[in-house]
Amino acid sequence: MKNIYSEDAFTGLEAAIVLIAFVVVAAVFSYVVLGAGFFTSQTAQATVHTGVQQASSSMELVGNVYGVKDATNNYLDYVNVTIALTAGGTPIDLSSMVVSYNDNNLGHNSNVMNNSAGLFDCSKAVTGGTNANQEWCIAQKINTVTGTATTGTMLDNNAQIVLMVGLPTTATPNTKFTINLQPAVGAVTPIARTIPGGLTAVQPLY
Repeated sequence: MKNIYSEDAFTGLEAAIVLIAFVVVAAVFSYVVLGAGFFTSQTAQATVHTGVQQASSSMELVGNVYGVKDATNNYLDYVNVTIALTAGGTPIDLSSMVVSYNDNNLGHNSNVMNNSAGLFDCSKAVTGGTNANQEWCIAQKINTVTGTATTGTMLDNNAQIVLMVGLPTTATPNTKFTINLQPAVGAVTPIARTIPGGLTAVQPLY
């Protein structure tokens, strides 16, 4: 008996289903690729912004580093360090800065405390001594925006700040030490020096 039904229509329907499936798969794949691209672009943008912020918030050392000792001690009590912003830098709040200390006599302090009485009180930083007693403070501000030399912890453009960093008893003659200044935002400023073999009341360190 002759088949009165044609299979041509079913063949066309199957082709349409396959075509729709390919379109759906291609759309999903495109969405995934575009999503990954957007995510990568946003990550790269955030990295660039972070890099610019870090680079624009950097400090530099100005002039010499001076070591100071008490007449009765055979180690440096503290050092004076002058810092300023790099050219075109963004102002930095020093109240959030972390100061660390290391030397080759096993002296180590990952967080030299700022003075509990205030960053401008240097009464304890000058005593040096054990790591537990190490403190740092702002001894002087030069060329400040407001012209005030005793208030404000912001390191502004064209300004210089003299820091006083207390040292432990391991800061003896011929000792190599490193002080790292890490602001809340910005690059670390390392200060590496060697204490001379003979100590005087005040000496530049190289």
